[in-house]
Amino acid sequence: MKLANYEKDGLIRAGIVKGDRIYDIAQAAEGAGVPRLKSVSSVDQLLDDGLIDALRKAEAKLTAGKSEALKSVKLKSPVQFPEKIFMVAVNYGSHGKETRTPPPPYPYLFTKFRNALIGPGDAIIAPKSSKKVDWEVELAVVIGKEGKNIKKEKAYEHVAGYTISNDISFRDFQGQKNESLGLNWVKGKGMDASFPLGPWLVTRDEIEDPHSLKISLTVNGKQQQSSNTNELMIKIDELVAYASIGTTLRPGDIISTGTPEGIAAATGEPFLKAGDIVEAKIEKIGTLRNPVKAET
Repeated sequence: MKLANYEKDGLIRAGIVKGDRIYDIAQAAEGAGVPRLKSVSSVDQLLDDGLIDALRKAEAKLTAGKSEALKSVKLKSPVQFPEKIFMVAVNYGSHGKETRTPPPPYPYLFTKFRNALIGPGDAIIAPKSSKKVDWEVELAVVIGKEGKNIKKEKAYEHVAGYTISNDISFRDFQGQKNESLGLNWVKGKGMDASFPLGPWLVTRDEIEDPHSLKISLTVNGKQQQSSNTNELMIKIDELVAYASIGTTLRPGDIISTGTPEGIAAATGEPFLKAGDIVEAKIEKIGTLRNPVKAET
C-alpha cells in the first residue's frame, strides 16, 4: 500500500493512494463497517497504534468506494512527528570516492530534527547564511514496531515501509572543521526545511528487495544523481540493528540510508538557489518534488 498524510478542507487526514486517486481511510472505514479504522486521522497514528496489518486486511473494502483526485489534495510528509531522524553518512561507495572519504568501519549516524522535516511540494529554504545549499537523494526507512537491541535477522519485522528523503546540506557550515571534533554535522545538515520526505509511505510488503531500486535526482530537469540502492554498502537490516543498540526505536522513526555520487560540492554544479525545482525519484516509490525558496 501507499499511505499518505494529506490536507483537505483544513484538516489532516490519512489516505490510501491508488494510481491518481486517494481514499480517506477513516471515511472509507465508516462506510465499509471497519470500526477499528474509522478514527484514523494520520499515518503517524496507524504506525503508533500498530494498525498497518489491519489496514492491509481491509484494503479491498476501503478502496471500493469514494475517492478523490490526488491532484486535488495537498500531500504532507508521510510521517509528521518522528521521535528520531537518523541519517547515514557515506553509505555508497561512489559518494565516498567523490568526497574522498573512506568507507566507515561501522554505520556512521548523525541526526536531523523535526524543524528540518517538510513534505512534497513544500519549499526547501535557502537560508541567508548559506551560499552552498546542496542535495542528497536517499531511500528512507520508516520504523513500524518498537524495538531495542534488535537482532539483524529480526530487523525487517520492525520496518513499516519506505519513502524518499532529500538530505539538504549546507556545505559552508558542514565544512567548518574542528581538528579534534570533525565536521559540523548539526548546523551543516539541520537548518529549517532541509529534510523533504515523501510523497508517501510504501509498505514493506510492496517492495520485495529495497536493495534493487533505481535512485536519482534532478535539478530543473537536469540529472545530477543516478544510481541503484544495490550500491548501499551497509544494508538496511544492519542499519536498523545498529541504530537500535541501546536506543529504543519507535514507530515513525526514520533511518535515511545515504546518498550516491552527484552532489554539487563534488561535481562543481551550481548549488541550489531560489526558484530551482528539485525532484528526487526512487523506483517503486515515486517522485518527491520540492521548489527552493529564499529565506525571508
